[in-house]
Amino acid sequence: MRSHRFLAGAVALAATVALAACGGSSETEETAAGDSSASFPITVEHAFGTTTIEEKPERVATVAWANHEVPLALGIVPVGMAKANFGDDDGDGVLPWVDAKLKELGGTTPVLFDENDGIDFEAVADTNPDVILAAYSGLTQEDYDTLTKIAPVVAFPKAAWATAWRDTIKLESKALGLAAQGDALIADIEKQMADATGKYPQLAGKSAMFMTHIDPTDLSKIGFYTTHDTRAQFFTDLGMTVPGSIGELSAGTDKFALTQSAEQIQVFDDVDIIVAYGDDQLLAAAQADPLLSKIPAIKRGSVVMLSGATPLGTAANPTPLAISYVLDDYVAMLAEAADKVS
Repeated sequence: MRSHRFLAGAVALAATVALAACGGSSETEETAAGDSSASFPITVEHAFGTTTIEEKPERVATVAWANHEVPLALGIVPVGMAKANFGDDDGDGVLPWVDAKLKELGGTTPVLFDENDGIDFEAVADTNPDVILAAYSGLTQEDYDTLTKIAPVVAFPKAAWATAWRDTIKLESKALGLAAQGDALIADIEKQMADATGKYPQLAGKSAMFMTHIDPTDLSKIGFYTTHDTRAQFFTDLGMTVPGSIGELSAGTDKFALTQSAEQIQVFDDVDIIVAYGDDQLLAAAQADPLLSKIPAIKRGSVVMLSGATPLGTAANPTPLAISYVLDDYVAMLAEAADKVS
């Protein structure tokens, strides 16, 4: 973790000097000029307590995965946001749906925080934010305490990396004084999902699980996302169901991912469709494995393989802007897998 010696100086400086925006601005577009019902101060509850935001934020910074998508969707360009480190196929640190929104808003790319080694607290402080959004994140208590020395922080409500996309929008739009606009955004996304899935009635009621990265050199166990992870939750948004096996294995834990021994792989006999990160070669290896091949979904090939190095693989983890960007393609792939279920 980086040294925190900068914090005292950074906070003192922020109190006396308004730093120039580095690469982005968080001015609100006319379409999101403010929630007429919102009045500050606003208090937001989260896993680390409560955060009170005294005045409407003008300079918005975000840390961790995808939190910048909420202000962008509401017409606000953050002053700083996390650099994309997964699915960034062109290497510019900005995923395509984010780039498209920045261009739509006429904004320049914000400061990109490199989080490969953890949160870059100094870089965050240098953007002089009024608020830091992290409703979908894995903040530790130490992370949270350090960030609060820079600006008020909106952390996750219950567990790390388990905030559903709707809750992320609700928490962060409230903090920005745009709760009504946040509700409208949720309604719009829900309509898009209903329209997309309405084209594929074969999806309705099918059970689905999402496997994590599988090691082709060691198929003695597999990883899977629990019901606490947004990837698994996304299936129910698309009219599908959670397999009883996943529900039972998820009960009693707040972890977003677990592993299962291949020797007990029959537990997944109730799964209709599997989504996994990998390619056709990995699927072939699983189908050739004496244990994994016993999973009905793998045996019949009702599997969607996604490359995590591509935007589509990234967007299977639903976020406010990514959902619209990949929805039609993702639903079509799930429907193709559903066609193989007898």
